[in-house]
Amino acid sequence: MPLPALTGLTPDALAVWLEAAGEPAFRAAQILEWVWKKKVSAINAMTNLPVALRDNLASSFRLTAVEHTLTTGSPDSTRKLLFRLHDRRYIESVLIPANPALYGEKSDRRTLCVSSQVGCAFGCKFCASGLLGFTRNLDASEIAGQILAAEQLTGERVDNLVFMGMGEPLANLNHLLNAIALITGEKTLNLGARHLTISTSGLVPQIRQLANHPQQIRLAISLHGATDAVRQQIMPLHQKWPIAELVDALEFWNSKKNQKITLEYILIQGINDALEHATILARLARRLHAKVNLIPYNLVLGLTWQRPSDSHCRAFRDVLQHAGVTATLRLEKGGDIDAACGQLRLQQESHDAHMGASSPDTRAKPHHI
Repeated sequence: MPLPALTGLTPDALAVWLEAAGEPAFRAAQILEWVWKKKVSAINAMTNLPVALRDNLASSFRLTAVEHTLTTGSPDSTRKLLFRLHDRRYIESVLIPANPALYGEKSDRRTLCVSSQVGCAFGCKFCASGLLGFTRNLDASEIAGQILAAEQLTGERVDNLVFMGMGEPLANLNHLLNAIALITGEKTLNLGARHLTISTSGLVPQIRQLANHPQQIRLAISLHGATDAVRQQIMPLHQKWPIAELVDALEFWNSKKNQKITLEYILIQGINDALEHATILARLARRLHAKVNLIPYNLVLGLTWQRPSDSHCRAFRDVLQHAGVTATLRLEKGGDIDAACGQLRLQQESHDAHMGASSPDTRAKPHHI
């Protein structure tokens, strides 16, 4: 087993370790500042710590749980970050610049799309991440470590997080909540909970559990079908929790939270893009006081569905808006580097070629993501 990562330790856990090591309590604040604020690249660089303590830390912990191996950029400045984990699995994060013209965001806002699992078990029919299955959950250090690494690599503050990368976040809820404690902690990343959005394919019990969490985290639902008949073609999970049960859980969420739900809806030609579907979706959105994020389908190698025309996507959006629903037609960034919604999946040959991998133990196997 590898050494635990310092980025997985809460301030309380670090204080306990320091006490057991016979170190004064004030060292915890120094270590946390080095890791999370100064973003130090090596334990030995924590120069205000005694050499003996640095040696003890280095023999007890890794500094971080993720190792950056590749950045792929695009003309619109979206960057896909590839990270290697301790077991030689790989995950991806996507750093997305603001689009003020589309969203009215401040011009320097940076969003990071974060992974929560290696692969995905849910097999949504539009998504590359789940094509070849699930490997394992990420732990808190691997989840929070993606944000820290992105800030180290770019020298820029990430001020908005979406848990919409590899995997189903609510299927890894305990580790996710531990990571959120690190992400929002005053002594760690100190990012406000309202800047965090968790996307789920609709795990009803976990939605209810998260609704009772005290922080005002945002929720996005991968809906993609306005009726049971349509949604079950796209989302295998739907067979377990149909729309009525999902809506009941979302109304419970609304009773607990002050944040508007977002309904994510990927438009797939001939499957869920009929204008009558937009009318049904509008009724559902009004009932939930939700906004709708429309996403034209992104082509995925190995899948046969098609993207509707831009004019049809706009017509679908217009039905929603005319019904009084806040609806955005998203123009994705990163489609040219397979970093747009639904496209995250490791490309075996390209990553192996970059890494120079030659043995089965060091290769990024395609079923991971």
